[in-house]
Amino acid sequence: MSTQQRENIALITGANAGIGLELTRKLLAEDWQVVALNRSGFPADDENIQKAIKNGWLRIYKTTDLADFPSLRGTLEEIKGKEQRIDILFNNAGGSFPELSYSTQGREKHYELMTVVPYIILMELKDSLQKGRLKTVINTSSSALKFTKEFTIEILERPTTFRKLLGPYATSKLALSLWTQAAAPQLANEGIMIRSVDPGSNNTLRKGKNSGLPLIVKPLMKLFFSPPTHGADQLYEGALGEHRGETGVFLRKGQVADLKFKDQARNVLERINDIYENEYLRC
Repeated sequence: MSTQQRENIALITGANAGIGLELTRKLLAEDWQVVALNRSGFPADDENIQKAIKNGWLRIYKTTDLADFPSLRGTLEEIKGKEQRIDILFNNAGGSFPELSYSTQGREKHYELMTVVPYIILMELKDSLQKGRLKTVINTSSSALKFTKEFTIEILERPTTFRKLLGPYATSKLALSLWTQAAAPQLANEGIMIRSVDPGSNNTLRKGKNSGLPLIVKPLMKLFFSPPTHGADQLYEGALGEHRGETGVFLRKGQVADLKFKDQARNVLERINDIYENEYLRC
């Protein structure tokens, strides 16, 4: 099958593992083209994935670190130069880190990777989205955001304490959903729909990788959490399901859910837009 027969094109960040990999598999099985923005490659023993790469249905763009602005910019420029359009952007890359760490730019790493970078990717690929058919952005959020007790820009960028999963990870996911909500009206004026989606509890443990999860969570994840296909289904439904006509909403278990600290949404959006304009575009 040629790429011309595969009419829809999705760009997925973090497409080579976990939920992103299962979403890639699902979309390829449904005759989509997938543009992958990753740090590393796909499983070499996956015949369907390798066939898709060979046939050009799956196109891979690598960056050494999504949270490193010069590296990210080079990769995004390559994508803009080679890809004619994007129908759906899945801002999916992320993860929980085992300790407090900072990006090359000096901000807390969860926040940089999962709050700031998705906005940069959206802004850089907005023209490609406007040329697409579906003009949709799905930001992968998390139900962990409900555990956030304090929320300010200062806490996001340079936290004074660290808790695995329920600390910077949770606040960064909340910030992502908040700017999604705040940015939605202007994006709608430009023809783009945006939603944030909780993919649910998925077992995304990877052998040999320090996941940054609390010790008690790991055995529970193995026993009770869903496989990553569940999360992929949630993102897929968030993009193409019953709420496809809504924008700015946070979807949890397929339903619109409320967000905490909504009064901070505009502050988050203004801050990350400032980072985009005054740091990223000048790097």
